[in-house]
Amino acid sequence: MFGIVDCDNCYVSCERVFRPDLNGKPVVVLSNNDGCVVARSNEAKALGIKAGTPYFQLAQQLGFRPTSDATRQCSYEYDIALAAPSVPYKKIAVFSSNYELYGELTGRVVEIIRQEAPAYFRYSIDECFVYFPENRSEKGKVKSEKFAVADSQLSTLNSQLKDWGENLHQRIKKSVGMPVSIGLGPTKTLAKLASHFAKKYPGYRHCCMIDTEEKRVKALKLYPIEDVWGIGRRYAAKLESMGVKTAYDFAQHHGDWVKATFNNIVIYRTWQELNGIDAVPNEEMAKKKSICTSRSFPGMISDFEPIRTHVANYAMRCAEKLRAQETVASVVGVFLNTNFFREDLPQYWNFQEKRFVVPTNSSIEIVKAATEVLQQIFVPGYQYKKAGVIVMGIGPNSPVQMDLFDYNAEQFQKMKRLDAVIDRINKVNGSETIILGSQQYTKKDGKGKAAIEREQSQAGLNSAERKQSRPKVKAEVFANAIKHDYRSKNPTTRWSDIIRLK
Repeated sequence: MFGIVDCDNCYVSCERVFRPDLNGKPVVVLSNNDGCVVARSNEAKALGIKAGTPYFQLAQQLGFRPTSDATRQCSYEYDIALAAPSVPYKKIAVFSSNYELYGELTGRVVEIIRQEAPAYFRYSIDECFVYFPENRSEKGKVKSEKFAVADSQLSTLNSQLKDWGENLHQRIKKSVGMPVSIGLGPTKTLAKLASHFAKKYPGYRHCCMIDTEEKRVKALKLYPIEDVWGIGRRYAAKLESMGVKTAYDFAQHHGDWVKATFNNIVIYRTWQELNGIDAVPNEEMAKKKSICTSRSFPGMISDFEPIRTHVANYAMRCAEKLRAQETVASVVGVFLNTNFFREDLPQYWNFQEKRFVVPTNSSIEIVKAATEVLQQIFVPGYQYKKAGVIVMGIGPNSPVQMDLFDYNAEQFQKMKRLDAVIDRINKVNGSETIILGSQQYTKKDGKGKAAIEREQSQAGLNSAERKQSRPKVKAEVFANAIKHDYRSKNPTTRWSDIIRLK
């Protein structure tokens, strides 16, 4: 039996953990640079707010206006004058994406799942698969770490699993404050379907199980084909043109027809999973084969230095992710492009890569390589809108074949210790407590972190005074490099944001 634990409206739920006054109110979370809506509370969905709606259009359609400066600074709540007479007045809370907060809170959810589940792997920031490995003894018994029953006692096992799911929801809600929905089924795809019904119908008590053929057929008939895990938008459109409207319609086709029509192993595995055949491999803490970090710039940039700083931060993030999953990369690629929506401006796009002789996850080496690639593809005279760094050729960090002619064991160990110390300090004290010099953005007034500290030194501030003022001048370089007018604080990861009780 497989299961999936899915955080309900994850980003919104994270914001509500420290803002319980927003429970029951419409809440939306915006993408990078406050571009468009990426997460909505159920109340916001009921207002007709669609995912992906540009924020400026939403403001125009719903007539946002600040209630007052004090309210705006405190809670980012806006009055909405709706055209629909059925909802003449509502309030909505608007937040910029705060990935530091979301990652920390969902990490706590995963830690609870790790304690409660026999086996698990994290699928995304808000989803975690669990499964119950079975070992058959000589007498035909089924044994697992948390359940041990005979084959004839399947209904008892299912009852135990249902109780386990409901109890897990209650523990996560009590310990973290995050609501989750749990789906259980004989395959991962059916578990995903079950989690959808657990979200939609309160009667399941946040845990839905597909454990009989009758339940499987009923669930497939109610599930649209475009929502099936593993069926992309393009394939869903093709299936619908063939008269396949639901997951049940697709599952009723023969496997040979699926192979001949799509010639795609993922689609075929999805068909198998819908028919109760476990086909998606168990990815024990699956390692990513490539890692990409990219963002659009707050505005268009024509100078090399600001772009170089962005790329340095993207490369740093890739290196941190490599170390987190205990891997190394052999290739670093960088892409750079202009704003394709601005047809009135000259357009440019380029991508190049550099290969390491020895695979690495060192921040210094990856940032240096990314900067060198950027120098090769940067062309003056264009207005650039987006850049990104991709690390490829990923493999385990041990063993690594060293360069026979250019290997310095002492330097290699020194770099490893340096990265480990930086990761530890940033984890304890908040991201970007320690950064590379190349990561430092220049502020609008031309005063970066180093310049401010020099001014403090010249002003005669002693070490205690500098330490006291540190939160005010600390350069939160990566997080502050984009527009985030409505970003919440990080009380669980930054001492400067800790909650103070009156």
